[in-house]
Amino acid sequence: MRITLRQLQIFLAVAQSGSTTAAAGLVALSQSAASAALNELESLLGVQLFDRVGKRLVLNDSGRQLLPQARHMLDAAQTIERQFSDPAARSDLHLGASTTIGSYLLPAMIAAYRRSHAGARVRALVANTADIVEAVVNFEVDAGLIEGPCHADDVQVEPWMTDELIVVAAPKHPIVRARRKITLKMLREADWLLREAGSGTREAVEHALIPYLHHLPSSFEFGNSEAIKRATAEGLGISCLSRSVVEDLIESKKLVELDTPLPTLRRHFYMVVSRHRAPSPSLAALLSFCRDWAQRQAPH
Repeated sequence: MRITLRQLQIFLAVAQSGSTTAAAGLVALSQSAASAALNELESLLGVQLFDRVGKRLVLNDSGRQLLPQARHMLDAAQTIERQFSDPAARSDLHLGASTTIGSYLLPAMIAAYRRSHAGARVRALVANTADIVEAVVNFEVDAGLIEGPCHADDVQVEPWMTDELIVVAAPKHPIVRARRKITLKMLREADWLLREAGSGTREAVEHALIPYLHHLPSSFEFGNSEAIKRATAEGLGISCLSRSVVEDLIESKKLVELDTPLPTLRRHFYMVVSRHRAPSPSLAALLSFCRDWAQRQAPH
């Protein structure tokens, strides 16, 4: 075997930074040493991995083909180093979660996991669905829990749990104060408060509502569900959010669940892992716990 991990590390650094000079700084080598290592890797493979565009090196088709394999190799090597250099780090996991899951479900689930796995350490990355999927693909997190469809090719997607979406408004909103049966026409004419593009909640809401409303006029867009529910409680518009997000304001009578002609709106949450990652025993244990926890939360 003539390819070295160091060559793959330099290849990834060039792919990230766009030049051998910048890559050399990332891997603590001279520019000439980084350039020589990249040239040797290309010679061993018999292909060029980058195209030169101006002063930048940009991945070509061969480079993009190598990229996930190189990441997988280095990730596996780093896992081995962590396992044997620091025994306490063997159960240190990094879990990604899209915003609704990360804010409203993940804290309770991780607390339960820590109670049954005393030595486990779990770090959480909370972002929108698209960013979490990208983090899984790039090995920045060990696994992800997302609330919207996943369109990436390099991940395995498993249905995790079902979530109910409900339409809510402030008690003084005109659609509530009218005291009339809510119609689809009234919903079409309402101002809707929505998540930003790329959010799993936004995609799920559009998928659920557009077949009935035909379009979804956005009055405001927000970066998280907490901001939407607070804005809804202030009367800025109506919104469609997870029941788990709004149940506290419904109980305190700051929001009202609307009785609409829409059918029950449900969506799936999903668990995603990289196709190129062999799960460690600690990751397998966490994923198994996530499945069991979801089953316990399901309504009976």
